[in-house]
Amino acid sequence: MAQLPSTALVMFSNLQNGFDPSVQRDEMERGPAKERVLNSTVAMTQALSLYFETLAAADEFEAWYFDVIGRIGWFTMRHPYRGTNITVRFIKGDIGQLVPDQHGLGDYRRDTVVEYMR
Repeated sequence: MAQLPSTALVMFSNLQNGFDPSVQRDEMERGPAKERVLNSTVAMTQALSLYFETLAAADEFEAWYFDVIGRIGWFTMRHPYRGTNITVRFIKGDIGQLVPDQHGLGDYRRDTVVEYMR
């Protein structure tokens, strides 16, 4: 299984975590709404920023994105909150725009969202 390249560092400045609870809710004519769980697992989303110290590191990540995971492939990375390994993929293959980072000249960042199953 492919791993997130070590040159792509996960930044803690843009972390957001969420999920679709996979619950069906039926409103009743009288009384409280009825709810039921649809799936035993849920798709978690994790917004994050990938930081690159050099343009060469950003180019290496882009080559990995196209050649190793084929834009939509699954890969492993460390969960930014828990530190455990999770298997993720970029939602719709979107890795975000490469933009200069505020930390200094030559630093770059991509804001993106990954999904994984819980």
